[in-house]
Amino acid sequence: MATDTARTQAPDEAAGRRREQRGWYFYDWACSVYSTSVVTVFLGPYLTAVAERAADGDGYVHPLGVPVRAGSFFAYTVSLSVILAVVVMPLVGSAADRSGRKKPLLAAAAYTGAAATTGMFFLDGDRYLLGGVLLVVANAAQSVGMMLYNSYLPQIAPPEERDAVSSRGWAFGYAAGSTVLVANLVLYSAHDSFGLTETTAVRVCLASAGLWWGAFTLVPLRTLRDQHHARVERATAPGLKQLAATVRDMRRHPLTLAFLLAYLIYNDGIQTVISQASVYGSQELGLGQSTLIVAVLLVQVLAVAGALAMGRLARTYGAQRTILGSLVAWTVTLAAGYFLPAKAPVFFFVLAAGIGLVLGGSQALSRSLFSHLVPPGKEAEYFSAYEMSDRGMSWLGPLLFGVTYQLTGSYRSAIISLVVFFVIGFALLARVPVRRAIGEAGNPVPEKI
Repeated sequence: MATDTARTQAPDEAAGRRREQRGWYFYDWACSVYSTSVVTVFLGPYLTAVAERAADGDGYVHPLGVPVRAGSFFAYTVSLSVILAVVVMPLVGSAADRSGRKKPLLAAAAYTGAAATTGMFFLDGDRYLLGGVLLVVANAAQSVGMMLYNSYLPQIAPPEERDAVSSRGWAFGYAAGSTVLVANLVLYSAHDSFGLTETTAVRVCLASAGLWWGAFTLVPLRTLRDQHHARVERATAPGLKQLAATVRDMRRHPLTLAFLLAYLIYNDGIQTVISQASVYGSQELGLGQSTLIVAVLLVQVLAVAGALAMGRLARTYGAQRTILGSLVAWTVTLAAGYFLPAKAPVFFFVLAAGIGLVLGGSQALSRSLFSHLVPPGKEAEYFSAYEMSDRGMSWLGPLLFGVTYQLTGSYRSAIISLVVFFVIGFALLARVPVRRAIGEAGNPVPEKI
């Protein structure tokens, strides 16, 4: 009788896990449109143009009285959003682990970000400060939401499934980005046919990303389940103090901390390339908005295949080696981007194809590899530190990009400065003994890692 009961429960448990995995994929489907349409394509050039309309005769705007070159405003705003995220994420992550109630916190973060993104419809004229505020709120909210979303991975996938599950999640996100970008391209390219001005079409594309984010977030909120671990009996400190407490706890797992340091550095480079590529294409290479949309669409389509293909490579070579290979590819691609001729969209498309093939896999495998290094019961808290450099939320890369441009006036110099992140990240990741790190975190070691 007991054996029959166990046999009945096992298929039910597996079916429930697959249902949660499918629901989990849909949060990537929901929020990745923000990363693609807003951060990567439309908002950088558009907010820069809005700031330039508000600039003085020397090309500077003055938020809170601080002189900022209009061309650097977007990059600085992305960096500012991370400061807010640094304060909020450790606080939310610790609360999620203590209470076991991740889902209400995920809903709050998602709908805050979706509302701020939808509000970008009102970004017009010279309202660059409104755009900066909405970007800071949306970016920080997405960072918090992604931290909670990522922390579900160890809960919904056993060790041997995580590379594949994480890769499918990224593939869902890039598929959504492709779908919405096609609609954006039609609307933007034929805005006259729809009775819209060019700026109104951009504002509609921005706001539609917020509506999409909010609508599809309902799927994971219905399917994911909260699990209550043994509660952590320490008080939640204010944000920065909680971050310090999390880092102190990580010091008991120095190999986990070593991987996180490597990830924060190389992913800083990845995310800065993503968030600043459209500015580079429009301002330095003189490419039109339609060309940029097609290029990003190419990245999204190839990133689906790249994420799934690199997930398969990880089964043969292990996640760590596959990530290292992708960092070499990132370095070569970025160096090639420095030499791209202006007004040459074909070369820009070739560069976009290279980025797409390594983008999804390097991110997906980094997420799944880190999930093996997190001590059980501290997923959200540790992923709060992980998320600080994810999805365009990194601060040092945009800051370096903005400062380099401010000092040189050259976007080529700004883009090539990012190579340092991939070189240092590679060197640090290669030194991490991941099998030993997984064992010391208290998790089972997969056959291939």
